[in-house]
Parts: sequence; structure tokens; C-alpha cells
Amino acid sequence: MSHRPRIIILLVALLTFGAAANSQTPPAKTAPQKQTKTDKTARPAARDRAEEAAADERRNSVVMLAASLADEARSFRDEQLRARVQMRAADALWETDQERARALFQRAWEAADSAEREALRRLEEGGRDLRESNAEMPELRSEVLRLASRRDRALGEEFLAKMTEANERESQNLTINMDNSGPRPTPDPENPPADIKHRLLLARGFLEEGNVERALQFADKALDRVTVRGINFLSRLREKGQGAAADKRFAALFQRAAADPSSDATTVSVLSSYAFTPFLTIIIRGNGENHSMMESENIVAPNMPPQLRAAFLRSAAQILLRPVAPAGQDRTLAGRPGLYFVIARLLPLYDRYAPNLSAELRAQANALAPDAPEHLRTGQNPELTRGLVPEEEMPNEGQAALERADRAADPAERDFAYARAALDVAHKGDLSARDLLDKIENTETRKGARAYVDFTLVNQMMRKNDLQEALRLARAGELSHIQRAWALTEIAGAMKKTDAKNAAEVLDEAAAEARRIGGGDPDRARALFGVATHMYEIDRNRAWEIAGEAVKAGNSAEGFTGGDAQVVSRFKMQNGSMTMNLGVDSFDVHGIFARLAADDLIRAVELAKSFTGEAPRATATLAIVRSVLDVKRKPPANEKQATK
Repeated sequence: MSHRPRIIILLVALLTFGAAANSQTPPAKTAPQKQTKTDKTARPAARDRAEEAAADERRNSVVMLAASLADEARSFRDEQLRARVQMRAADALWETDQERARALFQRAWEAADSAEREALRRLEEGGRDLRESNAEMPELRSEVLRLASRRDRALGEEFLAKMTEANERESQNLTINMDNSGPRPTPDPENPPADIKHRLLLARGFLEEGNVERALQFADKALDRVTVRGINFLSRLREKGQGAAADKRFAALFQRAAADPSSDATTVSVLSSYAFTPFLTIIIRGNGENHSMMESENIVAPNMPPQLRAAFLRSAAQILLRPVAPAGQDRTLAGRPGLYFVIARLLPLYDRYAPNLSAELRAQANALAPDAPEHLRTGQNPELTRGLVPEEEMPNEGQAALERADRAADPAERDFAYARAALDVAHKGDLSARDLLDKIENTETRKGARAYVDFTLVNQMMRKNDLQEALRLARAGELSHIQRAWALTEIAGAMKKTDAKNAAEVLDEAAAEARRIGGGDPDRARALFGVATHMYEIDRNRAWEIAGEAVKAGNSAEGFTGGDAQVVSRFKMQNGSMTMNLGVDSFDVHGIFARLAADDLIRAVELAKSFTGEAPRATATLAIVRSVLDVKRKPPANEKQATK
């Protein structure tokens, strides 16, 4: 870098000038002159100009750094990384050089499109159906789209048009191979076409930023069909004080659904989320894979105009009361059992708000009852009332599991029932969950359940801000090395503002735990970066030291990317598994490198360059760039005076 030589020359010049001045004969003493108001303001103004000049030099340096990284990314072996680096460099450079940033967005789009086509080709070569492999498909174009749209709506619309055109071609290819006889199947509200999903993602982002007009510009074209994302967007729009705009779009949506012959009970279930359980959606599938999706734990029915609620219930009844196809010919997403479920779930609401429709719906449910599983007919399924009744009135899943354990004759069934009860109690933050585990006879089952329960309890104690109990469990619980390191770093992060000394000691424990992880395991580097991130506010020298150690650990670990760190806990049950994934920002490299750049830019850049992997080096470098470019310029001294 060119900073250091100039600074040294300047210091030498200043020292030489000082020495020369001191060697001269002192001037004769004169009467002290009164300092004028102009003299008083001149020094702060000069200091501000010097600080701004230094800040400009830092900004110019990182602009060149970002441009150099973007050029380097063109030769990256990983095409997905190539796209991500160029889009993030474009976003970082937008305020400084829009022409260059726009060109980088275009290059990022081309790389993203190429990477997604390659991923699709590999799936097809392996005989995989794209519709069943969405989790393996990268969503790079959507990432480029989101960043570009925030900067330039026209550029976002250009990319969205390209994506829509490509999706229409793919849909036409799928349609050719589909059996088009009989009624059209229900569109899946959980997995809409990519252009609709991306429009709603963009709209939600703009809404969260407070830009309602831009949010609606993107959302309106995606609100012509029922989707989970669309209903959640409308619920959030209403929550933001735009109830009239949200209600108007909801009315158009359910009226269109009532006129669409492909709408089914799943469509009604998703629509009902807006009317009765905002941000809680029950997805119904005829194959029995039903599940709930929750964006908020605070489910409160909106204060909806009575006439709008009544109109929705009438439209919903039109769909639910349609003639039911024979079992072998039913192409709806919900199927006959799903239709029974939705009617049973909504009947109490009809009894309350539209009793004139209750009798017909009850008759429809009775006709479907033979197809419904016992737990639905008896009302024991908790999803039937989730979000509609207070949590304390919901069926107690833990108690039900204990009752199953008491009745079970098979030891394995009994063990898993006790485990299920313990897990339910742990999710409520109740330490008695650990006592229930002692009833499990099988050693492996007990050990696996204890690991999941302890991890859950640590998380719950931190949410309650009971740091001492969380620390006790972190030290004594059945946790893996990465889980224990995560718990200790998070606890220390919560302690550091009020008790820096003890927080530093806990971080030392976390570092020791991280070093117990194998040298080739990426988790070792992740945990050390977490320690360095939290240590920075307590002891910067130690933070630099641990960050350097973490970089070396990352260089020794194949597959370390420096981003998207997670801590996972999983317990395998008899019929499936329970999994908890926690994203951990402090385990990624961007947080610590942004902090280190504020302390010593040149040293941070050199440390970032010491990564041997392309991905962590790029992520760290971009973090440094953003940390400098995101700092707002100070107004000039005369401008500050004018604003007083």
C-alpha cells in the first residue's frame, strides 16, 4: 500500500522542521495578543479537513481494493463464488462509482446464470427432478436481483425480466411432459415460480426498509395467486400501518381464488393466515406431510373490518363445499384428509362469525370423516387449534408423550416417548427436562436425547437472560466442542458490557474448547473467529492474536468459506428426527474483519490476504471495504456551524 511511505515522509519532514526551529535564536518576547474568534474556529476546521483528507485516502484505497478483488474474481474456480464476490463488490462501490458497479452487477448476473444452469445440468444428468431438488439449487440470480434492485429499480426489473423469461421456458418444457388430462392440480403456495418468489422477497426487503411505494411496485405483480410469501407480505404491510392497502389486495386475492377451479383446502388454509393467524400458516398436503410455518411467536388476529372477514369466509366456503372427487381422481394439494382438516380447524370460526354456513360445512366434514386419521377426528392434533386458541389451552404434547410412555409395552417405544416429553419440556425452558431423561433405559438414546436437551436449555436460558444458569449448563452439559464454544462465546458477548473481566475469562474457556476441535475441521476456525469477535471490545491485542490463529486454522481446513456459520443439534427419533439450526454471525469472518479494519486498516488488509482460500479471502476483503465505505462523511466545519 502507498499509505505508509507518505506518512513516514511527512513525519520526518515535521521532525526536521521542529529541530530547525528549535536551533534558531528565540525571538524577543512580545506582549501576548488576544485570540480572535476566527483563530478559535480555524484550528478545528483545519483538523476536520485533515481528518476528512485521511478518510478520503482510506476510501480511495478500499475502492481500489474492491475493484481489484472483482477483477480477480473473474478467474475464481468456483462460479458461485465468482458471482457473489462481483455482486457484493458492485453493491459496495455503488455510492462511489456507479458505472463500474453497474458493470459488475451485469458480470455477476452472467456468472450467476451460468452457475445455476450448470447446477441444473448436473441434476438432470443424475436423473434428478428439479421440483424435488430445490434445496440443492443455488439461488444466485435472486441474490444479484435483490442487491441490484435496492440500488437501481430499472436494473432490478431488467434482471427480473430475464429470470421470468427463463422460468417460462422451463415451465413450458415441464408442461410438455405432464399429463394434462383431468382438472388442473392445485398450485403449491409454498413453492411458487421463481419470478413470483423473487418479487416478493424484494418487496419484503423494501417494506422492512420503510419504502412502501417501491415494495408495492414489486409485490403487486406477484399477488395474483395465493402464496405463503404473499400472505406474509400482506400481513407485514398491515402491521406497518398500511391496513387499507393490505385489505384491498387480500380481498382481490380471495375473490380470485374462489373463482379458480384449482383452488383447494390448502389455498383456504394459507388465506386464513391473514384473517386469523398472521405469520402462522398451516400447510396441508394430501400425502400427510402437513406442517406449520411461523414467522412470529406473537400471533394476534388483526382488527379486520367485519364485512371483509365475512366476505372471506363466504369465499372460503365456496371452495370447501365444492364436490369432492373420488379418491383416485383427486388432484388437489390437500386431498380428502386435508379438506377434512381445514373444515375442522375453521368450523369454530364459522360458528362465531358466519353461523349460516356452519351446517353445510359440518355435513361436508362428516362425509369426509372416514378418510380422516383418528387424531383429527378426535381433535387431538395440536395443529387444529394452533394460533386460534391461547398456548396454555393447546394440547400438552409433553404430557401426551408421558402417557404414551406409561402405556408402552415396547422398551424402545417407551424410551422415545420419554425423550419426546423431555424435548417438549426443554423447549419451554424447564430444567426438569433433564430429570425425565433419567427414565430412558437405552444408553445411546439417553445420550442423544441429553445432548439435544442440554443444547436447547442453554439456548432457552440465554433467551431468558439467565446467564449464570446458561454458563453452568454450557460447562456441564452434554455438548459437542463446537456447541460448547458457541455457548461460551454467546454468554461472554452478553456479559462483556457489564462484566468485562469475567467475560474475558469465559472467552478464554471458549478458545480452549475451540482448540479441542480437530485441526482440519472448519469448526475450529469458526469458533476462534467467534472468540476474536467478542474479544475485540475487551482486549484488542488479544483479538488480533486470536484472529491470526483463526486464519491459520481456516487455511488448514478444507471447505472453510468464512461465511454462513451454523451450530446444529440433531436427535434421531423413531419416525424421523428433530433438528435445531442456529446461524452464528460472530463465527463468520465479516464481523471481526470490519472491526479490525477500524483499528488498523493496513494490518487488516494484510491479514485478509493471508487466507489461502478464495472464499474467506474475498469475504474478509469485502468486509473491510464495507467498513470503510459505509462510514458517512462529516460535514465541513462551516456547515456544522451553520446548522447550530
